[in-house]
Amino acid sequence: MDTLTAGRRWAALLALSLGGFGLGLTEFLAMGLLPEIARDLLPADYARSAPDAVATAGWMITIYALGVVAGAPTIAALTARVPRRGLVIGLLGLMVAGTAASAVAPSFELVLAGRFVAALAHGAYFGAAGILAANLLGPGNHGKGVALVIGGLTAANLVGVPVITALGQSAGWRIAYLAVAAVFALTLVAVFVTVPAVAAAPGGSPRAELRAFRSPQVWLVAAVVAIGTSGFFAVNSYVAPVTTDVTGLPAGAVPWVMAVMGLGMTVGIAVGGVAADRDLRRSVLYGFAGLLGSVALFAVAAGTVAGLFVGAFLVGAASLFIVPALQAQLIAAAPGAQLMGAAVNQSSLNLANSLGAALGGAVIAAGWGFLSSAWLGVGLTVVGLGLAVLSFRTTAARAEDSVTAPLEHRSGSVVA
Repeated sequence: MDTLTAGRRWAALLALSLGGFGLGLTEFLAMGLLPEIARDLLPADYARSAPDAVATAGWMITIYALGVVAGAPTIAALTARVPRRGLVIGLLGLMVAGTAASAVAPSFELVLAGRFVAALAHGAYFGAAGILAANLLGPGNHGKGVALVIGGLTAANLVGVPVITALGQSAGWRIAYLAVAAVFALTLVAVFVTVPAVAAAPGGSPRAELRAFRSPQVWLVAAVVAIGTSGFFAVNSYVAPVTTDVTGLPAGAVPWVMAVMGLGMTVGIAVGGVAADRDLRRSVLYGFAGLLGSVALFAVAAGTVAGLFVGAFLVGAASLFIVPALQAQLIAAAPGAQLMGAAVNQSSLNLANSLGAALGGAVIAAGWGFLSSAWLGVGLTVVGLGLAVLSFRTTAARAEDSVTAPLEHRSGSVVA
């Protein structure tokens, strides 16, 4: 990498973080605009039953999550030898095209198709942009580089999503998505101008990245992420109707609730990163316990204004507190394939997004009320906690086997 001035280095880092900001917008924006999307794209269904139409519109969230699940490991494997700057620019181009297509598509099905296309780039962007940011900061700063990129996503939840949600409520959800496409276009230009070329990782290959899937522990930890964090998405996906139909606040309060949840997410990831470095196991287990308690509190108390806002903050904080520890655990389970490990983490988180939104929509459509999705989230979090305990016990058992096996071998030799 060429020698950079301090100004250009920070401009490049901000450009990469802006991409994370755009990803936060496009991933979480639909959650605050589901009623508007349902009224526009599913008018007959909405006139017949608003809850059913909103639940169907939840596929905006589910299909995006499925796109990330499919795209993250696929792109990570196929682009193992592609220079990261070129990869990031290409991924941003895909995000611009998919998001703009969603904004102008005339039917619900075509809107979903655009969402899926944009989502394919999501997980790979975080991996490649994190590598670029780490290179810009210098050796020993990989964690800081990744944090800067993810910091854009948390900033989106704190500031961007509420602002763009308010724009969508006043000017229409299509205008909101065009604004997100503009953010991606701006990021593409900024990355092209400020980020220097960085070679692909030496020795990288699709085979080396795919080798991660040979580890049973990778699959187990991926299940922990996918099921355990889906409880958060069962709550987050239906914040808008809970705010208006359960708590009884006007639609203008939805951006404020989302901002409070975004504040919790920002606090959670900052504290969670420090906690994960100190004690990975405790961070995962205590994190799941906190997520379980906060989702249960939301389910019980969201009918009141104070309960809604306090619950939203705590759910956001607990959900992001656990993410750094889960990602570290997953990367540790895939030695020699860190890019794939990060991609699997993104896929698992978005599978959680898909599960939470789809299952939450199903229980709402069954007539059990908007808060039934939160109670579903309680159950999903309990399952995730159980799987987390199992994963740590499995790791401990394997470590013990690796220590005792040589002793057993030597004992057998003496007897022989």
